[in-house]
Amino acid sequence: MESYQKEMDIRWSDLDPNFHLRHSVYYDWGAMIRTNFLYDCGLTATVMLQHHIGPILFREEARFKREIVFGDHITISLQLLKATRNFGRWAIQHDIVKNGETICAHITVEGAWMDTRLRKLTIPPEIAIDVFSKMPMDKNFSWIG
Repeated sequence: MESYQKEMDIRWSDLDPNFHLRHSVYYDWGAMIRTNFLYDCGLTATVMLQHHIGPILFREEARFKREIVFGDHITISLQLLKATRNFGRWAIQHDIVKNGETICAHITVEGAWMDTRLRKLTIPPEIAIDVFSKMPMDKNFSWIG
């Protein structure tokens, strides 16, 4: 897949006392697009329950570049930054852009797959490997290990 992005709506409740986007909304949008990507590619909650897996995050970081205010048109994308060859561990970046041209933030997450019965890290099943192999890769993508 070459690219994956979604348009986001700014709600009045997403704003802080300075009338720009609250910092936590950026993280919520990152989680939303990751979940949308998994669902759009067939890796739904039902499938994860059947395979007893779930994604977990080790780190989540945002770099804020420009403010977002009510009325801005927002898109968010995701790109795979790095991964192990079995996609057991991975890093994903999200770019948040306003009005089609201004990069407002970069969100980076590092994560892995957990066996939900054993509560330990695991190698994902083939369906998760297939889905992650479809994720758009960043121009600087690298394999881990």
